[in-house]
Amino acid sequence: MRIAVTGGSGRLGTPLIRSLLARGNQVLNIDRREPPEGNGAEGAEFVASDLMDLEAVKAILRNCDAVAHLAAYPGPMEQFPAKVYTNNTVSSFHVIAAAALLGIRHVCLASSINALGCSYCREPRYAYFPVDESHPSFCEDEYSLSKQIMELQADAIARRYPDMIIASLRFHALLPQAPELSSDSTLSKDDPGAKGLWAFTLLESAVKACELALSSGHRGHEVFFIVSGETSSSIPSEELARRVYPRVPLQGDLTGRRGFYDCRKAEQLLGWRHGE
Repeated sequence: MRIAVTGGSGRLGTPLIRSLLARGNQVLNIDRREPPEGNGAEGAEFVASDLMDLEAVKAILRNCDAVAHLAAYPGPMEQFPAKVYTNNTVSSFHVIAAAALLGIRHVCLASSINALGCSYCREPRYAYFPVDESHPSFCEDEYSLSKQIMELQADAIARRYPDMIIASLRFHALLPQAPELSSDSTLSKDDPGAKGLWAFTLLESAVKACELALSSGHRGHEVFFIVSGETSSSIPSEELARRVYPRVPLQGDLTGRRGFYDCRKAEQLLGWRHGE
């Protein structure tokens, strides 16, 4: 396959390209910046682009079989608010729309748990635990809103082009290895870990999720939580919920250190499990 990876010079794009090349694929790296020398992904073709011109994106993606769209400002502090929102929403629309117009049916999108709000809310809100893909969004900031809009754009384009296979992967805190377990510092809603429900995603598992999404057989647009099945806290999850979010009802299993995000959909439709 010839696979385009936007943001291919980034934290997730680089190991994804390495893995795709190792599996015998041709890879096109689309990024604003050239990949650093010696990153192990030199076999990919590189094209410099900011993805803000639809016709240019169509020209770049021509002759590709699939697209992994990872390029984005990764948080609200990266740039001025309007630039974060505009860049993330317009670039994602151009990639999905160009793929549809060119007949590229497999599209993988790097979304975030923050499509629900989570880390960047003044006070995070949750309707129930564990959180699944049907959970409502309470986003407030431009970054989280851009991720929610990206997913809505994918919904719309999938309705127009029903044979497309689009996966929005909700990652969080991409890490090369599991973090050390935290304890009492996590027991405040103002703590970053508590806002994101003590979630993280191993880079290796994120790469695997992207590869599975690019070969998935589901139809239409689907959203998946792609995070660890266990929290980054040493405190049992039921105790965390009781002490930090006492008003949020429990609707599933949070025994031990079970994660607050329900990833069963990714296991069922993609065959993905964190750490495997």
